[in-house]
Amino acid sequence: MLSSNNHIDYMRMLGARLQLYRISKDLTQQELEEKSGVSVRSISRLEQGSSVQWESLCKVLIALGLDENIELLVPDQTKRPSYHLEYGVKKRKRVRKKADKKSEFKWGDEK
Repeated sequence: MLSSNNHIDYMRMLGARLQLYRISKDLTQQELEEKSGVSVRSISRLEQGSSVQWESLCKVLIALGLDENIELLVPDQTKRPSYHLEYGVKKRKRVRKKADKKSEFKWGDEK
C-alpha cells in the first residue's frame, strides 16, 4: 500500500521525466502548448510534479508521442490468456444421448 507521500514522489519523478523528454525533443514549453493545447502554466506545473488535470496529462503525452505507452499504466486484463479461463469463456459441455428405453438391459428372466 502506498504511503501518503509516495504519490508525490511519483508525480515529481513523472514531471522530471516529461521535462527531460520534452527537452530531448527540442521543444520549448510554448511549442508544447501549441502542439497539445495545454497552457504553459499547466505544463510547468506538470513538470514540477504538481497536481494537474488528467486530461492535461493525456494531451501532453499525446503531443510528445507517448500515447502508446499509456496502456502500460493499467494493462488490459482481457489480453491475458488466463483471463478467458477465469471470466467470460464458458466451458463446453458434452452432448449426451438420452438412453433409449426400448434397449434397456434385461437379465433374461424378466418379462
